[in-house]
Amino acid sequence: MNTAIRPRLNGILGAALAMTFALPPASLFAWGDDGHEIIGVIAYARLAPAVKKKVDALLATDRDTLTAADFVSRTVWADKYRDSDRQTTKKRYEGTREWHFVDIELSDGNVESACRRYPNLASGQFASAGPAKACVIDKIGQFAAELHNSATPKSEKILALKFLLHFIGDLHQPLHAADNRDRGGNDVAIIYRDRSTPDNLHSYWDRELIERLGPDPRKIGAALNRQIAPAKAESWSRGTPGAWAKESFTQAKSVAYDLSGTREINGERGGKIVRLDAAYEKRALRVVREQLSKAGVRLAAVLNNALR
Repeated sequence: MNTAIRPRLNGILGAALAMTFALPPASLFAWGDDGHEIIGVIAYARLAPAVKKKVDALLATDRDTLTAADFVSRTVWADKYRDSDRQTTKKRYEGTREWHFVDIELSDGNVESACRRYPNLASGQFASAGPAKACVIDKIGQFAAELHNSATPKSEKILALKFLLHFIGDLHQPLHAADNRDRGGNDVAIIYRDRSTPDNLHSYWDRELIERLGPDPRKIGAALNRQIAPAKAESWSRGTPGAWAKESFTQAKSVAYDLSGTREINGERGGKIVRLDAAYEKRALRVVREQLSKAGVRLAAVLNNALR
């Protein structure tokens, strides 16, 4: 998923995107900041009153300055934390970068095998301390357990909360739950609308589709929240992070990676570039709205269960 994790470029991307990947890519951030804030708005509105008080109290004691201290702003904290030493010691970067996704291979769709290769959390080890090799499904479970446990120190509960605020959003970005030996779409070169410079499929889902929803993530979140029927919210609240990951994978396979009907063109420097059309964007936007809404409902459900 993460453009820094597997450095190879495959044939479809070719030289056309070599300069793009030399720069810090937006596709490091599932949904981008705006998408995570949209999820946060939905979730915060759905917290039980007693849970909201507990959450606000935890965040009020947090002195970290990587983001503003409010609930919605803290939804982007895990990205800021990961990248805060990326150009220096890389301790935070190397220690948490693989926590943001789960590589479910498109060829088999096996959620269990995608996380099975990772080590378990050592007995007595805080989830925030590792291990570096872990998938987002495992980390959500670990941090939710810490938040629920009354014996967890407050400092660790704050970290658990901030990671959960972000990771449940990450889990619902389809290309953070699927891989086709292309780094979650990072190696799929695309152009769209009147764009002439190639982008990549993962970045398109992280950033471009969110921008299509509008300029104000807090207003978008409030609008999406109003559109969620009670029966849907109740249904979406059920299940496990593993089941939610499989849903995201299904959307990746059936929509994000379904490039049928689009056409390939030759890049100026060689390699093939996929031109996305209006029909693809329409399908993708429908998925984005639903996935953001599900993530908000489920984030609230996890916090309500952990802090009830």
